[in-house]
Parts: sequence; structure tokens; C-alpha cells
Amino acid sequence: MARTKPETQSETERETPPSWYELSRKILLASIGAAALAKDEIVQFIDRLVEKGEIVERDARRLIQEVLEERERLEQERKAQQAQASTTSPATKADIEALSARIAELQKRIEELRKQQQQG
Repeated sequence: MARTKPETQSETERETPPSWYELSRKILLASIGAAALAKDEIVQFIDRLVEKGEIVERDARRLIQEVLEERERLEQERKAQQAQASTTSPATKADIEALSARIAELQKRIEELRKQQQQG
């Protein structure tokens, strides 16, 4: 009697879409990366303004401190929300939309800063 090959998974079974958890995780990591990048770009931008003499170094340091404090506040809010959420509950469409809106807002701020820099 001839042996048959064991059945293998079909292509569609192997290529399942990512779970909500994975999708949420990737969005969260992207937003954290965007926030870190935005912070670095803001610091560099402000340092360039100081070098050009357009703002006083004291004011620049205060501005950077405000940005860092705001970032810390947002991080604390995120941690509080994460603590409230169940670890097994997937992200909702509203969560994803909120993160997407926040990313868009940060990108808009970065573009505004770049335009100001190019004009100056």
C-alpha cells in the first residue's frame, strides 16, 4: 500500500492576518518611535535657533523642558490607561483611531517646525 503525504496547511491558513493585539502593539511601538523622533527633532531645531541667535538659550531650555514634561504626562496617561485595560482585551477601533490621530498631530507639528526653520 502506498503512503500518502500528510495533509499540509493551505496557503490561506498559514497567512492569517495579525491579531488585534499584534496590530495594536505595532501601532503603539510606531507611536512611541514617532514621539522619540519628534523629541529629538524638536531639541535639534531649538538648538539651531539658539545657535542662530533667534532665541535665548534660557528660553530654549525652558521650551525643551515643557516638551519633555508634556511627553512624560502623556506617558503617564498611557500607563494609567494600560493598567485599566485588561491584558486580554484587544484594541478597539476607537483606540486605533485615537493613536492614528495622535500620530497625525505629531507629524503636523514636526512639519510646522520644519517650515518655521526653513523660513528663518
